Amino acid sequence: MGLSIDEQKAVDRFRKEIVEPSMTKLVILDFFAEWCGPCKALAPVLEKVAADYADKGVELRKVDVDKEQFIAAQFQVQSIPTVYAMFQGQPVANLTNARSETQLKQVLDQLISQLPIQLEDGATPEQDVSQFVAMGEQVLSEGDAERAAGIFAQVVEMAPDHAAAHAGLIRALAQAGHADQAQAALAAAEANPAMSGDPALAQAKSTLELAANKVDDSELTALREKAAGGTMDARFGYAEAAFAAGQRDAAADELLAMIEADREWNDGAAKAKLLQIFEAVGLEDPWVVATRRRLSKLLFG
Repeated sequence: MGLSIDEQKAVDRFRKEIVEPSMTKLVILDFFAEWCGPCKALAPVLEKVAADYADKGVELRKVDVDKEQFIAAQFQVQSIPTVYAMFQGQPVANLTNARSETQLKQVLDQLISQLPIQLEDGATPEQDVSQFVAMGEQVLSEGDAERAAGIFAQVVEMAPDHAAAHAGLIRALAQAGHADQAQAALAAAEANPAMSGDPALAQAKSTLELAANKVDDSELTALREKAAGGTMDARFGYAEAAFAAGQRDAAADELLAMIEADREWNDGAAKAKLLQIFEAVGLEDPWVVATRRRLSKLLFG
C-alpha cells in the first residue's frame, strides 16, 4: 500500500482500537491534543454522555493528533476538537458542533434509532421512543384517533416491549371505533411477559371496555331524553354512552347526580363507573383531578 512502517502501525492501532469496536457499537471518536483548551473543556461532556449511553452500545475513543498525525490527516482534521460518530468503520455523523450534553444526546438518540447497534449479549438497545409516544398522545388528545393509532403502531414496531406505546395504540383504536383491532392489540400486549401487569395496559383496557358502549348520534339523543327524569338504569346507560361518545363532562355530571340521589344503587355502580372513567382517562389528568374533587365533596361533605 506504500505505507511506511510507522504509518502501518498507526493504521493497525486505529483498526484495533476504533474500527473493530465500531463494527457492532457506535463509537464517539474524539480528535484532541494535550495542549488544546477547548478539547479539555469538551472532554468531560463526552465522557459523561458516553457513560450514560454505554448500555445503549456507545463507546468513547480518543485520538491524540500529535501522536497520530497520519490518522488525523486521513480524516482531514483541520482544527480540534473534531468529533465523529463511527459505525462499522465509517463516520456516520460529525459531532463537532454538538458541544453540550443535550445536543450530543439528541444526535446519538437519532443515530441509535437508525443503526443496528448490538449490546454485549447480542441484543439491540431499546430505542428511545418517548418523544413519539408523546406525539401520539398529543394527537389523540386533539381528537384525531386515526392518526394517533398510526403513530402508535409505528412506535410499537420500533419498540415491541414499550407498554405505553401499546396502551396508546389500544386507546386510539378504541376511540377510532376499531373495537376488534383494539381487542386484538390488547390481547397481544397482555401476552408479552415484558409488559405483564403494567398500569398503562390496565388504563387501556378500561378505555376499551368503556368504548364498547359507543352509539350513533341519534341513539345518544334518545338515551339522553330517556334519562331525563327516568330510571337509574336509563341514566346509567346514558352516562356510559356519553363517555364513549367523548362527552366526558356529561357522563360525569350524570353519574355524580346519580351518586347524590342514591349512592348505594346497584351496589354503588355509578361510583364504580366513575372510578373506571378516571382510570381510563388517567389519574393525573387535570379533568380527573377536578372531577375527583367533586366526588369527594359529594361523599364526604
